[in-house]
Amino acid sequence: MITISLCMIVKNEENSLARCLSSVKSFADEINIVDTGSTDRTKEIARQFTKRIFDFTWVDDFAAARNFAFKQATKEFIMWLDADDVIDEKSQKIIRRLKATIPREIMRVTMPYNLGMDHDGNVTSSLRRNRLVRRSQPWEWIGRVHEYLAVGGEAHHSEAAVTHQKDKEYTDRNLKIYKAKQANNEVFSPRDLYYFANELRDHQLNEEAVEYYEKFLDTGEGWIEDNIQACMKMAECHGRLENTRQQFAAWCRSLEYDQPRAEFSCAMGAHFLTNNNYEVAIYWYTMAADYKVNQDFLSMVNRAHFTWLPHLQLCLCYDRLGQHEKAYEHNEIALQHHPSHPSMLYNKEYFSKTYGFGKTTGSLADDGGAG
Repeated sequence: MITISLCMIVKNEENSLARCLSSVKSFADEINIVDTGSTDRTKEIARQFTKRIFDFTWVDDFAAARNFAFKQATKEFIMWLDADDVIDEKSQKIIRRLKATIPREIMRVTMPYNLGMDHDGNVTSSLRRNRLVRRSQPWEWIGRVHEYLAVGGEAHHSEAAVTHQKDKEYTDRNLKIYKAKQANNEVFSPRDLYYFANELRDHQLNEEAVEYYEKFLDTGEGWIEDNIQACMKMAECHGRLENTRQQFAAWCRSLEYDQPRAEFSCAMGAHFLTNNNYEVAIYWYTMAADYKVNQDFLSMVNRAHFTWLPHLQLCLCYDRLGQHEKAYEHNEIALQHHPSHPSMLYNKEYFSKTYGFGKTTGSLADDGGAG
């Protein structure tokens, strides 16, 4: 039976910390809380779960804080979480079983990180992250902002999931850190360029975001998944700027790096659907619906792009082509993925009326493409 040290960095987390720590107490053998300057009840709440509370002076460097937290661990494995994360009972059981069965050669354990949920509780977006690592290895966190854990060795891909339940307002904290680096003429790594572009995009600074996505891609040193996402996000920025040609070119640039992802296929489908080219739209939405996720990807996955969304749009395309039976079939498939989605429910009533099963009239609902 292995032992686990939980290591967390926190600041002003009185609203979420108890929920997080309650979800780990059944399997964590040690809880280490590193406080970076709380002025609320965070420490008081932490003391209800552990005596191992440490102070760290905040220096605008997340990696420095996390590396300090890891140094406090004394158990065989280290697990990290943020205060607004939670592990449900099913995943807690998986982790408890894992503690008793994990092979000695395993150096790290990846777990899904669920970032978005629909009204039915289904995961809409997630990524895998290295969540549990052997303390005996010289692992290190890297990056002042959007830090990552540099690890290696044999991995176990667990189905125990961590769910993000954000309860704070979105801030410009990370953008300010990057802007300070920019003002001080500090060298930006390729990763810095990518995440700075993301921050600029999130704050609607679209022209500057495009500039930094270009700088990132021009380094030629990005991870394939980040390269693809940079192209897709750059296309989004061009769309906001109404640069239609540049948007299409940015989408297509993602094909330089790998086979089409479902997100790309949905974007292509939406483009041709908007131009009433239904046959070509069908081609791309079918590609999206057939997409298979590589579970080893430590990258963001938006499940809508290969589950309900392409089928909803295929329903619309086939209906406009007069192929109502196929349209109905795709709406039913979409409903299997998302039973409470209002567009599919509306369509179901529409088909009932069209085929004599109901009284509703109208036209098909469209969810607007790639989203």
